Formats: sequence, structure tokens, C-alpha cells
Amino acid sequence: MKSLKPRLLTAVVGITLLVGVLIAGELWNPIIGILVGAACAFMTGEYLNAKNLLKNFWVSIPCMLFAFLQNVLISTQYVYILLTVFMIFSFAVLIINHSVLSYIDLAYAVFGTLLISFGMSALPLICSSGVGVTFFFCTVFALPWMADAGGFFIGATMGKHKLCPNISPKKTVEGAVGGVVFCFIAAILIGLIFQFIIMPDAKINFLALALLGLIDAPVSILGDLSFSLIKRSLKIKDYGSIFPGHGGMLDRFDSIIFTAPVLVVVNYFIPFITLV
Repeated sequence: MKSLKPRLLTAVVGITLLVGVLIAGELWNPIIGILVGAACAFMTGEYLNAKNLLKNFWVSIPCMLFAFLQNVLISTQYVYILLTVFMIFSFAVLIINHSVLSYIDLAYAVFGTLLISFGMSALPLICSSGVGVTFFFCTVFALPWMADAGGFFIGATMGKHKLCPNISPKKTVEGAVGGVVFCFIAAILIGLIFQFIIMPDAKINFLALALLGLIDAPVSILGDLSFSLIKRSLKIKDYGSIFPGHGGMLDRFDSIIFTAPVLVVVNYFIPFITLV
């Protein structure tokens, strides 16, 4: 439990910043895409730096710019144009710099950029309607982080059976189960708070929330393990050091990159909020 103190400190600072973003987003909705885009560009930079591609400006600048614009334009008709330009420009860069830039490095850069930007753009997309911004904002971040908290505390106190020792030695089966329980409880609590306190005039779909609570935890673990596998292949411990106890921004948001799109998909079939 020696890493608990820096984790809690980071959580307090992080939550404070997110509350600030949320308030700004409620006042002016497009700010969510701008700020999430900036964070996404930063995470893309961390990802590229892990393979020493950040200083290759022909690669890093287009990737980080795309990551930013993807979030800003996600709910517009221009996002397909952006993707087309990015893909064409990426291979033009490869052809021009083929003597010093390998296809493997370009594929690493492009795939990671698309993965990070696609996952994070789910937040400005789900908030773009202006309905339930606070609800979606809280749900996107709270569920995977509660799953992580459940995995950390239950795993540290009761964990005996390793989940994926070759990828993440500290993860346990018991911790994974704890993560599912914490995530499910958090989903129901969020529903109760919004239904009876914050949005009493709206109808919250608890079935959709319960389903999301059960899905988010394993998907969150999948996201964490996926980026951990990339780190192991690159022989690095963290993507950065901006958050004490957590590493870089990408280390903190890796699970959300996977879980945020799940929220969008569930909401498409079973809307979380119905205005009455």
C-alpha cells in the first residue's frame, strides 16, 4: 500500500481539474472537445516518445494535430475529411522519408494515434448534444477509475491468483472481481444521485447503467493490459511521469480509451437519459 499516498494526491488534483473542465463544458459545450483534444495530443506525444518518434516532427506533429482535431471535429461532417488527409499525408511522409523512417515505426505511430484519438473522442461525441453533459462526463471517468480502485484495494489485500503475470504482475483475479463489483456499485450510485438529486426531471435508465457497470470493468482491464503490453515490448515502465504514482497521462487514461466508446455504444441501443 506504499503507493497509496501519491495515488490519492494525484486523484485529488485530477478530480479538481476535471471538475473545472466540466463546469467550462456546461457553460460552453465546444470547450470539452478542445480540452479533451489537447489532452489527447499530449497522450499521443507520450506514446510516440516511448518509441523515440517524438523528435521526428514529420511524424509527431501530424499525429498530435490529428489527435487534437479528431476531438474537436468528432460531431461534425469534417471528421471523415480529416481522417482522409491524415492517412494520405502519413504515407506521403513514409515515401519521402523511407530511408530513415520504417513502415513499422509509421504503423506504430498511426495505429496508436487512431486508437487514442478514437477512444477519447467518445467523450466530446456523447456530450455534443448538450443533454446530460454532467452525467456522461462523470460516468466516463468514474466507472473505469472505480474499477481500477477496486482492483487496487482488493488485489492488495486479498489478491492471490495472478491474472496476467507476464504483462502486469500486480494484477490478480481477486482484484479483477473487486473491480467489477466497485464499478457496478459506482454505476448504480451515479444513477441514484442523478435521478433523485441532480436531474429529477429526467428518467435515468438503471438497466443501461447496470449493464455498463458490468461491462466497463473487464474492458477497463483490457485497456490497461493492452497498453501495458506495448510498454513491455518497448521495455519502459511508464509513458511519462506527470502524475506521481500513476506515470504519464496515457498511463492514467489507458482504460478510458477503451471504455468511453463502450458508453457511446450502450447509449445508442439503450439511452441512459430520457427527458420527461
